[in-house]
Amino acid sequence: MTNIFEDLENGDTSFQNIFKDKTTLDHRFLPEKLVHREEQIKQIAKYWIDVLNDVTPSNVTLYGKTGTGKTAASKFAREQLLDVASRKKVFVKVEYIRCTDYTTEYQVLAQLCNKLGRDVPNRGWTKGEVVNTFRDIFKTNAFGKNLHLIVILDEIDILLDKDGDGILYTLTRTDNVSVLSISNYLDFKNLIKSRVTSSLNDKEIVFPPYGADQLSDILFERAELSFNEGVLESDVIPLCSAMAAKEEGDARYALDLLKNAGELAYDENSEHVTSEHVRMAKDRIEHNKVSDIISTLPLQQQRVLEAILLLTKQDDEITSGKLYDSYVELSKKDAVTYRRIFDFINELELLGIISTNTISRGRGKGRTNIIKLQCDQDLLETTLYSI
Repeated sequence: MTNIFEDLENGDTSFQNIFKDKTTLDHRFLPEKLVHREEQIKQIAKYWIDVLNDVTPSNVTLYGKTGTGKTAASKFAREQLLDVASRKKVFVKVEYIRCTDYTTEYQVLAQLCNKLGRDVPNRGWTKGEVVNTFRDIFKTNAFGKNLHLIVILDEIDILLDKDGDGILYTLTRTDNVSVLSISNYLDFKNLIKSRVTSSLNDKEIVFPPYGADQLSDILFERAELSFNEGVLESDVIPLCSAMAAKEEGDARYALDLLKNAGELAYDENSEHVTSEHVRMAKDRIEHNKVSDIISTLPLQQQRVLEAILLLTKQDDEITSGKLYDSYVELSKKDAVTYRRIFDFINELELLGIISTNTISRGRGKGRTNIIKLQCDQDLLETTLYSI
């Protein structure tokens, strides 16, 4: 039997007809030019330039919603800084830490120590031992030169929410170390104690959402790298841009739309990517997004959703009282309190899975919350069943 991958690669030309290099549509791909974020990159550079003169640079915080270019801008500035530093023979390290992967102070410091040449196990040491090992790198000039370190903490909200602000205290109190924090929330400093805020003393840079025209520019640039000439119909990129602009200017969403539209065209053996492929891609992305959200919810919230699903299938008007009764029946002895259910309802509504509407029943009858499912019923049932 011949190799099936070789058969596909040699015999199926639709992929080659559509895509030139699909990797450039990944939001993690760093292009040679980052359009519409030049000003923010210059601001980062302005705060980091001191390190080229052997001075610890300022701490920086980048704010902005998902898909506004914060991570890309920080990585772009990092590459440019390291390029200049190598030519000037300035000893600076810029280490990127994604806080979804390293969720405690111990894990972050162990990772930094390992990247800087000190072996630290993932577990087994006390936090004090890890902190002392990290700080010793700078005290002893282990590299034979005056080492400066810039730590990029991406999605820092997750780390602070799970582990507190100890990591910021440790980093900002270590000689020759500065921090660039990336947050989706303007109020993330509410998670930080005043003593840490004082030592952080950061410079703030806000990343506004992209407009539809800006998203078009980004997509046109990536499309030239990703698709073969003449593959995209003229309305594809404007449609992707308009849809992403409605999603709070999310460039990641725009890139996902374009990539998925191309993949759908490939699946159909189509010679062109059309606006219909974009609409189909939107449905696919939303389907996957809802499925991912539901599968990662806590068990009790999944049970609340199951109760809502059952009542929806019965074509009942779902009040909070009916919902609680149905939920208790599903949960048996493991049920939470009626009051806690309201917290679950609010959280599910924020995720866009359900909606609530308070209506008046008339004089003397008070008000009632009516709950409705906002995601696809079959998708919810399939996802809950798989769990």
